[in-house]
Amino acid sequence: MKAADIHFGRIERRQMRRVQNIFFVGIGGVGMSAIAEVLINLGYQISGSDQKASAISEKLAAQGAKIFYGHHADNVEGAHVVVTSSAIAKDNPEVLCARELGIPVIRRAEMLAEIMRFRFGIAIAGTHGKTTTTSLTASILTDAGLDPTFIIGGVLTAAGSNARLGEGQYLVAEADESDTSFWLLQPMISIVTNIDADHLENYEHSYEVLKAGFVRFLHNLPFYGLAVLCIDDPGVRAILSEVARPMRTYGISKDADVRALNVRQEGMQMRFDVIDDASNTTFPVTLNMPGKHNVLNALAAIIVGEELGLDREAIISGLAAFRGVGRRFTHHGRLKHARGEADIFEDYGHHPNEIKAVLAAAQEGFAGRRIVPVFQPHRFTRTRDLLDDFAEVLSECEVLVLTDVYSAGEAPIAGADTKALSRAIRAHGRVEPIVIADKNDITAYLREHLLQDEDVVIFLGAGDIGRLAKEIVAEEA
Repeated sequence: MKAADIHFGRIERRQMRRVQNIFFVGIGGVGMSAIAEVLINLGYQISGSDQKASAISEKLAAQGAKIFYGHHADNVEGAHVVVTSSAIAKDNPEVLCARELGIPVIRRAEMLAEIMRFRFGIAIAGTHGKTTTTSLTASILTDAGLDPTFIIGGVLTAAGSNARLGEGQYLVAEADESDTSFWLLQPMISIVTNIDADHLENYEHSYEVLKAGFVRFLHNLPFYGLAVLCIDDPGVRAILSEVARPMRTYGISKDADVRALNVRQEGMQMRFDVIDDASNTTFPVTLNMPGKHNVLNALAAIIVGEELGLDREAIISGLAAFRGVGRRFTHHGRLKHARGEADIFEDYGHHPNEIKAVLAAAQEGFAGRRIVPVFQPHRFTRTRDLLDDFAEVLSECEVLVLTDVYSAGEAPIAGADTKALSRAIRAHGRVEPIVIADKNDITAYLREHLLQDEDVVIFLGAGDIGRLAKEIVAEEA
């Protein structure tokens, strides 16, 4: 039985029993805000708190949410349920007050699972590529007229939002493995893009336990569901024999069920041919995103489209029309400086493999031009656990700017700061990192001392480094 053959009938919008007022702790986060926006459009009363105002929180306020700035116990007054995430401290006053008052406190993924309950869920998991793959899948379904609901960890450029409530039966959402909360989801189709050693603190500091966690996620599928797996990734390939669900694999590898051939980058576009073993057909695809990693992301979305019975031309058209997602190789504009001009990009890449893929795409897309990464490490634990991998990847740069670690609420760890990373990079003997501890000093240094004509600057990291990319270009306006 194909998952696409299931008849769900009319989408139910019935309210959760006794729950109407929902409070989000950290509502300005990209994942939390996406769920909040969908719930607003479902008719729930939404409130929430965050440390400071942002474009995201202001957008939610304009849609009717009540936003508090600062975390205070009395903010949760009147809430029927409080939604939190792993980024929120256990001693947060709103969480403590809710527990004292007997208000249910649930994780973000639990609320996502509730939204998914009455829909055909398509969940995308993996260490990297979740946001882009989710966005590509949502775009294909939207362009095909299926009007999906989507919940994404980044802003879909075409929609101008990270979330939308659709009238169709499909829900496309990211599944977050970082805190094991993806185990709460019950999708019909699950994608795993890759499995790298990250967030091991939640998996007994064991890569084997992490891989087992992904198998558990896939086994949340019903027996007639579908696992869509990237066979090019060693971690995913290692679990294939353990997955007891129908599956389709994708990749560039010859043994993939759906594979890409003749992959080539032309500027900021990828062109490739897709061979589908099931139908024994080949067809060309153009993708307006650079990098072989995005070819893999597109293959996953293609499989979903085919599984749902979409016309192949609709899939090809949807991929060709895809306009990208925020903070994924986003071009903010040109910067004039004393020695000429430079292109300014931003990318969310914060894991060594992500950074490697982004830099490779930049080098191929801008052959002959100097690539200038400005990297802000994200979390002390990640910097500690992956220090050697970061050093290996970043030591290949011609020039490199580092700034202080974005803590994401973590306490500093000895030997896991930017100075330690700089020493590890320097030990490879290929590049001398330029360390600018205060990120607010980076713009002036780039303008006055570092940049050459036609440099390509990429602000890298999952913290707040991206705002510099916007600001440095905005100053030109």
